[in-house]
Amino acid sequence: MSSPLSLPDHLCEKLLEGNILRNQGYRGRFAPSPSGPLHLGNLRTALISWLRARICNGTWVLRVDDLDAPRNRAGAVESFIHDLTWLGLHWDGPVVLQSQRMGLYFSFLSCLRFHGRLYACRCTRSLLSKENPNGLSQKIYPGTCRHLNLDWGCKDGRLPSWRLRVGKDFFKKSGDVALRRSDGFISYHFATAIDELTLGISEVVRGEDLASSTSSQLAIMDALEQDRVRYKHVPLMLDSKGEKLAKRNSSKGLQALIDKGLRPYDVIGLLASDLKFVPTGATLSAQDLLIDLKKSNNSNPLIGLEIAS
Repeated sequence: MSSPLSLPDHLCEKLLEGNILRNQGYRGRFAPSPSGPLHLGNLRTALISWLRARICNGTWVLRVDDLDAPRNRAGAVESFIHDLTWLGLHWDGPVVLQSQRMGLYFSFLSCLRFHGRLYACRCTRSLLSKENPNGLSQKIYPGTCRHLNLDWGCKDGRLPSWRLRVGKDFFKKSGDVALRRSDGFISYHFATAIDELTLGISEVVRGEDLASSTSSQLAIMDALEQDRVRYKHVPLMLDSKGEKLAKRNSSKGLQALIDKGLRPYDVIGLLASDLKFVPTGATLSAQDLLIDLKKSNNSNPLIGLEIAS
């Protein structure tokens, strides 16, 4: 049986700082990973998130999810900053790099392990794939190692992953969540949940392809006995073939449009028209779009979209 959660003072202070910021007003964020240039779908989501924050007279944070070092591309962060600045989507405060917050993640991780909330898991991706004919991405971890009390050390040249024991409701939705991978990297779910809490994020607007991550991240927030962040998921932008844009498919980024002579207000118009905020062919700046939405009493830039909390 796990012991009551008691965090050290410095971690309590980080959570308190986040709660204070959240209580001061709306705080949103945009958090790309530096695995390649932003495509138009990423930029459309950024625009929605930025509009939401600005209409709510809130704060918009730019965070870079750069923990997965093998996938990071040189120059990607500079590319993000250029693209968002060029489009007039200005953020508040310094850019937050997850790679500079490793100590914070590991401190929370160690505390959860100390209180018996974690267990060692030696299931491999290939094993889970064999158990799941539909593919690992659709898999809810079945708790294979939950009651085995496996060793935490290296075995056969491989470390275990560290999983969080979740409650019954979350177990059905997400299974026990991996917080530290077997390669030693902090998991996306854990870093994201810690960042939302400690950076004081009140609401996240992101693509619907990340909706499946929500249960895992909320389970972590519950484990830390913190109020949950609101998550909103917007439909993905599709190409002419009806397929979603993706970095791995070499979807064209902003530079391709700039090379064709498009200006910032052309691109904002393109994104806004795709969202049905303006007619096709409209040209306007991000600030003009914000003013227009306010004048039209569209106080929520998510109106007209199919939003999933």
